Amino acid sequence: MPAELEQTLVLLSSHCSVPGYLLLSRRDHVSIIRHSGLVFEGEQGKKYASVMGKMVESVQAGSEEVNVLGQDSLRTKRHEIMILPHARYLLTVLYRQDLLVNAGCRNRYNYSPLSALR
Repeated sequence: MPAELEQTLVLLSSHCSVPGYLLLSRRDHVSIIRHSGLVFEGEQGKKYASVMGKMVESVQAGSEEVNVLGQDSLRTKRHEIMILPHARYLLTVLYRQDLLVNAGCRNRYNYSPLSALR
């Protein structure tokens, strides 16, 4: 794993507004390489991984160019889900802005953790 990716994962894990992330393999089938956060434990993590993999495959299958899919995000009532595809990896980050604002993240990462990914 590249050092830059490792550093980004450490940064994400330490941020108070990130309940978790999934780092997925994009080989023959989507599989979890690494995860952080209770929301991605066990079967729940496998469900998220499957859904994210299917979403990326669907978008790529529907496009004429292979590299059309770039960084994307989805919003739900509780989370923002950032999807960052790479040739070998797929990084999915759960982000809760309400935790950043309401909990008053008072650490050296008092900014949106997603700015490091953009």
